[in-house]
Amino acid sequence: MKNDNSRIHLSIPHMGVQEQQLINEAFELNWIAPVGPHLQKFEQAVIKYTGAGGAVALTSGTAGIHLALRASGIKEGDIVFCSSFTFVASVNPILYMAAVPVLIDSEPEGWNMSPEALRTAFRKYEKKGMLPKAVLVVNLYGQSADLKKLKAICDHYEVPIIEDAAESLGATHEGMSSGTIGKYGVFSFNGNKIITTSNGGMVVSDDASSLEKIRYWSTQAKDPADYYQHSEVGYNYRLSNVLAAIGCAQMSVLDQRIEARRNVFRRYYEALHEIKGISFTKEIHGCSTRWLTTLKMNLSCFRDTPETIVKRFEQYNIETRRLWKPMHAQPLYTGCDYVKHADNQSICDELFETGICLPSSSNLSVEDQNKIIKHLKNFLAESKV
Repeated sequence: MKNDNSRIHLSIPHMGVQEQQLINEAFELNWIAPVGPHLQKFEQAVIKYTGAGGAVALTSGTAGIHLALRASGIKEGDIVFCSSFTFVASVNPILYMAAVPVLIDSEPEGWNMSPEALRTAFRKYEKKGMLPKAVLVVNLYGQSADLKKLKAICDHYEVPIIEDAAESLGATHEGMSSGTIGKYGVFSFNGNKIITTSNGGMVVSDDASSLEKIRYWSTQAKDPADYYQHSEVGYNYRLSNVLAAIGCAQMSVLDQRIEARRNVFRRYYEALHEIKGISFTKEIHGCSTRWLTTLKMNLSCFRDTPETIVKRFEQYNIETRRLWKPMHAQPLYTGCDYVKHADNQSICDELFETGICLPSSSNLSVEDQNKIIKHLKNFLAESKV
């Protein structure tokens, strides 16, 4: 068994030389407080890369979703449609606003929000006279949702999209950058993301006045006065200049990180795709960054389940994970309405029961990846029915 120092993690930060140089520069200039030149440079780098109209850097992607919901006018009791197949941080900000989440199923190929389920939800809530105030679409595992179809549905009802692009910075959808297709896009720079600032996030939008409000709220909503005056509730959500310095360096190598992750996927696919009973996420609706390589198991072909495969990998000090447990199956969201992809067909429940995430760091060595592939081949061969 491997020792702790040689653990293979699911997705870890990939640092270079420039990050330390820019941190040192921030210290030398004494720009340690939140606002500083690296913060503006980081925002401008994301604007330039994505083509967004503007950006506000924040402490987390969760903070970004929270402020995007507030900028959308969400109030207590309002309905927000949201992907069910996601991490809890996508949905929790709806509760921060005392709003009501309605959870939407995935589509079977790309695993993101199902246009069919979204259309069904709109028709259902239109009949009730309770249309949502926003639709929160999550782009999973480095791939954009089918935003052309989703946006057409939302535009018909004049409801804005908030794009949770926490996992998909650098992906595209019909030539557009992930995160720029909805009214608001939200990125995450958490330590496990394709680039990182340790903690951090960003809201992008073409709506300059809304971004100004988000910037205002993110710094405790201080009024423009010679003294401390506050007319609205604000938050301590602004990203620090030091962390933004890391972000500037990371943005300069984003394309390299994407290509490295795509190469990781290619090696997995080439080694494993012919094994009967497993299938990889299809790349549809644009270009995926392959932030995480994910696969499904046909449980009729194996005695092992994803749960037991994860445990078997752990015996070799290799971190793998199940796919997201859907929000409608979480104790926190018991009782929330859930709209399926089709009658008697819940796609995201099936994904949770059958899916696995494999180690996908952009600095994953070929040697370590070959070990993962070898173990997985053995596990699957031993558990064949």
